[in-house]
Amino acid sequence: MITDKILRSMEVIGADGVHVGMVDGVVDGRIRLAKQDGGQGRHKSHSHFIDLGLVAAIEGQKIRLAANADVAVTFEEEESGKLI
Repeated sequence: MITDKILRSMEVIGADGVHVGMVDGVVDGRIRLAKQDGGQGRHKSHSHFIDLGLVAAIEGQKIRLAANADVAVTFEEEESGKLI
């Protein structure tokens, strides 16, 4: 199962190799990003989530998403599941 391969502190990158965030954990079928990657303004200092359905591959210590980073961040969710 893919969740067994995702570990804390792994880097999440877009299909283009651009940094999206660092893994804090996996919760309810979503990757929880570390708060340091939690965005700006009202989104700052709290965790955001990425659905496991966006994971294309695990390459060593990196999780590559199926979308480029600039598109992938538009799919980030709040803890409630609401898109940012």
